[in-house]
Formats: sequence, structure tokens, C-alpha cells
Amino acid sequence: MNKWFKSGTPWIWMTGGAVSISLVAVLGLLLLIGWRGLTFFWPHSIYEWQVSTPQGEQYRVIGEIHDCEQVPVAQLRGAGLALEDVNSETLNRYLIKTGNREFVPLDFRWLLETNILARQQPTNLVVLERATHGNFYGVVEQIQQADTVLDGDVREQLKARIARVRTLNSEIKSLQNGEIGTINYQLEKLRLKQRRLELDGQISEATLADIHAQERQLRADYQVLEKQLFALREQAARDSVVVRDMRGEPVTISLGNVLDATWPNDMSLLAKTGHWFLQIGKFVSGEPREANTEGGVFPAIFGTVFMVILMAIIVTPLGVVAAIYLHEYAGKNNLTKMIRIAVINLAGVPSIVYGVFGLGFFVYMVGGSIDQLFYPESLPTPTFGSPGVLWSALTLAILTLPVVIVSTEEGLARIPSAVRQGSLALGATKAETLWRIVIPMASPAIMTGLILAIARAAGEVAPLMLVGVVKLAPSLPVDANFPYLHLERKFMHLGFHIYDVGFQSPNVEAARPLVYATSFLLVTVIIGLNLTAIGIRNHLREKFRALDQ
Repeated sequence: MNKWFKSGTPWIWMTGGAVSISLVAVLGLLLLIGWRGLTFFWPHSIYEWQVSTPQGEQYRVIGEIHDCEQVPVAQLRGAGLALEDVNSETLNRYLIKTGNREFVPLDFRWLLETNILARQQPTNLVVLERATHGNFYGVVEQIQQADTVLDGDVREQLKARIARVRTLNSEIKSLQNGEIGTINYQLEKLRLKQRRLELDGQISEATLADIHAQERQLRADYQVLEKQLFALREQAARDSVVVRDMRGEPVTISLGNVLDATWPNDMSLLAKTGHWFLQIGKFVSGEPREANTEGGVFPAIFGTVFMVILMAIIVTPLGVVAAIYLHEYAGKNNLTKMIRIAVINLAGVPSIVYGVFGLGFFVYMVGGSIDQLFYPESLPTPTFGSPGVLWSALTLAILTLPVVIVSTEEGLARIPSAVRQGSLALGATKAETLWRIVIPMASPAIMTGLILAIARAAGEVAPLMLVGVVKLAPSLPVDANFPYLHLERKFMHLGFHIYDVGFQSPNVEAARPLVYATSFLLVTVIIGLNLTAIGIRNHLREKFRALDQ
């Protein structure tokens, strides 16, 4: 046994075991997040319960089972419930999602199994997904076109009318974000142009008349487009559906507010699978609704990827140039040692400190100066003097700069000095040697630093809360209006979306599955970005392998 320990075999097994446990823990965490998040999009069965109260009153509840737990009978009796005929130690309690927010005070309610008289699963129960007020559960009775009741199968009629409304809503969105948005943008530009000419004292009657003429033409075009918009909205709100809810009363719902209709109790496994993929696609490509507790997260995905790419474009040249100077040009003295120690210590600074620095230096100082110099006509409304995606990218670039510097220096240190000396001996200058020999050979190490920087920056939230991220951004940082990339705009972020939905949501129970879904999506985005960088690194490694030899 003593010889076995001295051979080092136990330490190999311990190391392998620790690695295995770490991998199992990581995979288990990802599976848990993925399961809890992705099952949210599965079409769950809808039940109808007959429930009695302790006073003997009976009523009906329609909804889906959100959670189930076992509660000790002693705890229930301590809460004042009389359970004389109950002999078991625990009782099942169901958390039911009932929806129908207009008529029910809460989206969720608890049902104790002793209060349930009967439970059914009718195939005619429908789930209406709405743009506002959440889901609506009930039984479809009729479809109305204006004041006319339509004949035929209500399901086919409802699906056809929803498809029509979906097309109209798409046209409305295109009109708002396209021509109407362009006119609003041009009107604002004209206003700022007039304001700037007034500040510079260069305004003239002819120029003012020309600006006013352009404004009148734009407003006339806007009136035409506004009429088209109102006409589309009237067409979308023309049809309605009558649904009998769990109170037994008919409720008329405008189809202009209905996004989808499903009968999950009457769906096959294949139909449920197709609907599941469809819901995931809508989650990834859609926009958030209802205080981010419903809808999709596309603006957050776009904002996260756009900010990380912009950060990578900023941090890579800065980190590489700093590393080259420290390793190739700086002298071996105490000042260089102090700089290296400072760089290493920067990696341990809390991220919120970088956020405070970014807010004070980039936003208020740099951005405020840019506004005064180049955008005085917009003041006191700031342009660059407020949090935005540019300042977020710069803040995270400084946060991840030490990682890139250290990784690049390690790559430079692994290059043999004979390679540099051979290049210089052949007549190349030091700059040519760095550009053609050293940097290509160190490019895999540079990409490694970039991978680590992306992995950290994509998950940071605290500094972004100060320098650019918001709960809901009205528009993306990229659009069809010049200069197309609007780096001064605020943006949405998946990490902040998780925080907002999980801790700031007015409806915690409804938002909890979205926390898991968004977390799994954030991990997927980070893995995708890292795999892209790893692919580029492997390509560079193969490309410059001959230089290593």
C-alpha cells in the first residue's frame, strides 16, 4: 500500500475523480436549467375541477397544473382547517394557473385535494394566447365577424381568423417600424438642424422656409400613413371570439388581441411536439410583453451579442498592443513590474466598480463632452451623455483587458527567440518581424484570451445596469436610418432580463419558468460565441503551424 501511494497512482485517481465530479455537476446544472426552461413551452393539459369550499359552496376552476406539493396535515390544521375525516399525514396541494386576469384576481390559486370533488379533462377546452392580460381558458362557442355570427367549425374559423390577424399585425409592425419610423426620424433631424442653425446664428428666412416646407411634406406623408395604420388596426379588431369561461359566463374577446389558440387536450404527441418547437421559435424571435413575463427575448439576444462583439472589437487591439509593448519593447525594470502587477490586480476588481467608473468617466465626462462639442442642438437631452451600448462595450473592454493582456503575453513568451533573431538576421525590421512572424504565431493565444474575455463579459450584469442596459428598449441599436449603427442607444441584455424577470416581476410564479428558459438561452449564446472563437483559433493554429516548425 505504501508503495502504491508513493507511485502517485492515488493522486491520479483523485484528480480524475475531481474532474469527473466537476463535469457531472456542470452537465447536471445545464440539464436542470434546460429541463425546467424548455418544458415551459410544452402544451400542458387543461383540467376542469369541481371544487367545494369549507362552507359547502361549489364552483368550477379551469386551468393547468403548475406545481404540486405535499403539505403535512398538522400544518393545515394549525392554519385553521378542519380535517376531521383525514387520516393520512400529508395531503396533496395543487398550484393551478387559471389565467383570465380580467375576471380572476390572481393568475394562480392553490387547491387542496380534500376540496376537489371531481376533475375532468375535456377536449374542447381552449387556451387563447393574448398580447395583453395573459392566457384565457374556456370553451369557444362562436366566432363573430363584426356583428355577424359565422357558421361552420369554430376551430377552423378561429384558426383562419387568427392567421388573418397575424398577417395584419405584421403589416402594422412593418408600417410602424418602416415608413412611419423613418418619417419620425427625419422630422427629428429637421428639428435638430433648425436648432443648430439657430445656435450658430446662421439661420435665414430661405433656410427656415425650406425646413418648414420639408416638415409640411413629411407631416402630410405621415397623415396618409397614419390613416393606413388606423385602417389596419380596425381590420385587425373586426373579428371576435365568444368564450365561455369557468364562471359559466360568455366573454367576447377581440381577435386583434389574440396571438394563438390551442386545444392541448385534443392534441397528439406529434402535434404537441410541433407546437413545442413553434413556441421555442417564438420565444427566441419574438419581443417581450407584459413586463417581460411573456413573449420573446430577441431584443435581449441581439443586445447581448451586439455588445459582446463590439467589446471584442475594442478589447482585442488594446490588449494585444499593450501585451506587445510589455513583452517586446518595455525594459526589464521596476516600472514594468509595477505595470504587470497592476494589470493582474485589475482582474480582481469587482465588476460593479468598473460600472461606476464607466458611468463617471465614459458617460458623464466623455459622453457629456461629445454632446457639448458635436450635439449642442440636442441639449439638455443627452445623445452620448447617457448610458448606451458604446459605453457598455468600453466598460466591459476595460474589465476584460487584463485577461487578453496576460494571455497574449504568455503566447509571446512561448515563441522562441531564435525565430525573432532569424528574421532580423535576414534583414527584416523589428516591426516587420512582429507583424509577419510573432503576431501570427501568437494568434492562437490571442484568441484564447478573447475566448476568456467573451465568457466573462457575456455574463456580466452589474456594470451594465449603470452604463447602458434597460428593462425594455424601444428600438434596437441597428436600424435602416443613417448611420445605421446607433451606439448611443440603450439596449436589452439576457443577464439583466434574468434578474428583472426573476426578482422584479409582479408575477413571480408566472415568470419563474422564463428565468430558467432565459438562463439556458444565455448559456447557449455564450457557448455559441465561444465555439465560434475556438473555431477561429483552431483555424489560425493550423494556418501558422509551419511557422512553429
